[in-house]
Amino acid sequence: MSQPLRLLHLEDNPVDAELVLATLTESGLTCASHRVDTRTTFLAALKAGSIDLILADYSLPGFDGMSALALARQYAPDIPFLFVSALIGEELAIDAMHQGATDYVLKQRLGRLVPSVQRALRERDERRERQRAEQALRQSEKQFRQAQKMEAVGRLAGGIAHDFNNLLTVIMGYGHVLSTELGSDHPLHGKIDETLKAGERAAMLIRQLLTFSRKQPLEPKLLAMNGVITNLEGMLRRLIGADIRLVISLDPSNSQVRADQAQLEQVVMNLVVNARDAMTNGGILTIESALVDITTSPPYHVRPLTPGPYVRLSVSDTGCGMDRQTRSHLFEPFYTTKEEGKGSGLGLSTVFGIVTQCGGAIDVSSRPGHGARFDIYFPNVRGEILSPAHEEHGPPRRGTETILLVEDDTSVRMLVRDELRKLGYHVIESKNGVEACLLASQHVGSLHLLLTDMVMPGMGGRELANHLLIIKPDLRILFMSGYTDDVGILSGQDDDTTAFLQKPFTPEVLAQTVRQLLDTVIPGSRTLTGRSPGRKR
Repeated sequence: MSQPLRLLHLEDNPVDAELVLATLTESGLTCASHRVDTRTTFLAALKAGSIDLILADYSLPGFDGMSALALARQYAPDIPFLFVSALIGEELAIDAMHQGATDYVLKQRLGRLVPSVQRALRERDERRERQRAEQALRQSEKQFRQAQKMEAVGRLAGGIAHDFNNLLTVIMGYGHVLSTELGSDHPLHGKIDETLKAGERAAMLIRQLLTFSRKQPLEPKLLAMNGVITNLEGMLRRLIGADIRLVISLDPSNSQVRADQAQLEQVVMNLVVNARDAMTNGGILTIESALVDITTSPPYHVRPLTPGPYVRLSVSDTGCGMDRQTRSHLFEPFYTTKEEGKGSGLGLSTVFGIVTQCGGAIDVSSRPGHGARFDIYFPNVRGEILSPAHEEHGPPRRGTETILLVEDDTSVRMLVRDELRKLGYHVIESKNGVEACLLASQHVGSLHLLLTDMVMPGMGGRELANHLLIIKPDLRILFMSGYTDDVGILSGQDDDTTAFLQKPFTPEVLAQTVRQLLDTVIPGSRTLTGRSPGRKR
């Protein structure tokens, strides 16, 4: 053995102990022996650990081997236990083996000691190897089951995303319309605001499902952490409600991270919602940012950090806090301490995945009754041009251009049509691509913008756009879709006259996107390249 055999020897006779040690040493075993002769010292040695082998006499003054065996099975069940005694008989030896002893050797026959010890150590090593293999197998099976679960979640999320996002577009769209038209003083304003908050939570949930199942397309870029938090502030205040005070403290340092903007926003919102739910009676929710330099990495929940500069996002609350057991399961998918129907169990596991993907780490501190604090560390990216988190926009600008609107969902089509007409646009509407082609060919005058859903019966949005560009080369194209896979529809396009609008969207975002697209300069001949999405049957 490369390391000395750590031997705990329960023996009241020092001469016998020396004889046993000499027998082991002469066989080539290097031993570090610790002899004890009372229950107190034996128990203390067991609790101290660092033992490879226990040898015990059967009969000692004030103590006995069977009691020692019972203590060993309790405190060191994996350590081989051999009786070495002159008094143990066959019946007692058999009983000892039944109680968990590894073997027994008579002091009169110490020639059996070395083979017995070697066999015991070999069996221990084999047992440990089996346990490691079984543990690895269980872990693999767990990961396989988890992968199957996530595949099922992904199929479900991808399947419902389109219809679900269409519904959310209508719900949130008309909610914003009512909120604007009725004003903040109207008696129904509070109910409308709650409807919008529910819509935002629903949109967040579908994003979580898509993110967690890895069906959410990613667009990592440089972002200012402070800008992301500031742009979310209004939504966060609506999410947490009036009984929770939101405190935001941002480090003025130029803290940049490389991340997908939607995912970074998801991290912030998930942590805020988690903190909100921990404060059922109200409290204080604090969001902080800081630029920190990590020199020594503590054991984080996600993974250790490489020393260097990091942007720390901290979300803390004054809520109920968590015990050690809860903290140990925090990032497990579908784990939740909330009542049935009150939580999906995806929020923190989604945070876990996003932070890991960004090369970051998570530190959690909490005690029951003392709130919780989540510190998220993202690598700080320096020396590059900062991408703004959001562009600033004023009130929606009006227009008089003609827009061909193609959408097979009647409710979405009506919402978009009415909002565009309110802004002064002339809208020609169609429920499918084939009908839209006919309307476009019959239209006399300019056609400035095609606003089309991507997936429709008969003819999809891309096919429709390519067809219309032949007869209307100056046409601007705005795709909209509830399928997240369609986000990459514009990859490879090098002009600014084609854009994509992800559902659900608000009337404000619709108006801003349409106006921005109409204000662009038309280049030369254009053809939309890339894959064509499947048609809906």
